Amino acid sequence: MIDDDAGTGSAPEALKEPTTPVTKRWVSSVVLVNLGINVVIFAPINVLLGLQATAIDPANKEAILSLVTACGAAVALVSNPLFGALSDRTTSAMGRRSPWILAGAILGVASLLILSGATTVGLMLIGWCALQASINAAYSSVTATIPDRVPQAKRGAIGGLAAMGQTVGILLGAVVGFVIFGNISAGYIICAAALAVSVIPYLLKPNDPHLPKEYRKPFALGTFFKSFWINPAKHPDFGWAWLTRLIMNVGNQMTIVYLLFYLTDVVKYPDPAGGVLILTGTYAVMVIISAIIFGPMSDKSGKRKIYVIFSSVVVSSSALIIAIFQTFPGAMVGAAVLGFGFGAYLAVDFALLTMVLPSARERAKDMGVINIANSLPQVIAPALALFAVTVLGSYTALFVVAAGIGLVGAFLVRNIRSVP
Repeated sequence: MIDDDAGTGSAPEALKEPTTPVTKRWVSSVVLVNLGINVVIFAPINVLLGLQATAIDPANKEAILSLVTACGAAVALVSNPLFGALSDRTTSAMGRRSPWILAGAILGVASLLILSGATTVGLMLIGWCALQASINAAYSSVTATIPDRVPQAKRGAIGGLAAMGQTVGILLGAVVGFVIFGNISAGYIICAAALAVSVIPYLLKPNDPHLPKEYRKPFALGTFFKSFWINPAKHPDFGWAWLTRLIMNVGNQMTIVYLLFYLTDVVKYPDPAGGVLILTGTYAVMVIISAIIFGPMSDKSGKRKIYVIFSSVVVSSSALIIAIFQTFPGAMVGAAVLGFGFGAYLAVDFALLTMVLPSARERAKDMGVINIANSLPQVIAPALALFAVTVLGSYTALFVVAAGIGLVGAFLVRNIRSVP
């Protein structure tokens, strides 16, 4: 094994910092993979799993749904960095990432077909956990293609487009749930087709840099698992970037987790479910707009932290708007401001994160560790929201706490030293 990494002239292309601009076709294919992955995750989460739990056992549907989604979340937390680490070690002629995107898509389609015919809790659980594992294998790899292929000066724009793909995928997932009219099997089959189609353009011409076998580290099980711990004392900028993303996602999740109950109990909106769809659509549109605007702006300026701090403050202000103006128009404005701030945050913070990765040799694994900061808030935020509503006693307290958490995240971004 040759011990070489980015920044040296003798390193293979896979371990160098990229300098060649990527093509529009390649960017479009990466965005499409992101879109497909988010469709097959959020259509089940938003609609299909709930309908399936109801069909299996109406009296215990809440418990079934909680069990299945909790187990799936646990699988996602482990599989994203695990498969990322395996892709970092891959020496296939196809490159390090393409084999895992292909395998993840194939197994993902198989998992969706299992779910389409699941009539027991056990089969539903197996199908959903298998889907989470396969999709995260593909997601960890496609995420790593950006620091693999995109020069640092262009990552804000590409991060914005990736965020757009994710958001459109979430919206299309909601559309799938709306158009199936209760036909659960049809919904899963639509998701399987969407996943298969979404990866084809990328796999036809991936251009993944090849890692020569002599540059792959010898495998030792203990060392492999120890590598998932990235010491923040040794890599402080990575540690601060991970922590600030965790905090920001907690604040964002707290703002949206109880929207249905907020519209029902506080705003007294006559159609709470329809209201949530309107607010989600407003939020999504603003995410797409701001991600596309602010990603290239940060590239042009060469600055990252100021945009991340600005967008974090905007996200926090949205929670205060909802707390103060407890009407549906107030919630609409809050959702728009939240989407505007979070879209900018997703685009620029992604670029920042790719600039503080400890090693070019382990980009996918390190991005997988970052993705834990995206998944953990799905557990933390509901618990904090419940505390705010039940112990602090109001939805006003919930949104004020969410705003405060976001401001803490904005402040801590200043501790990242190596990125302007």
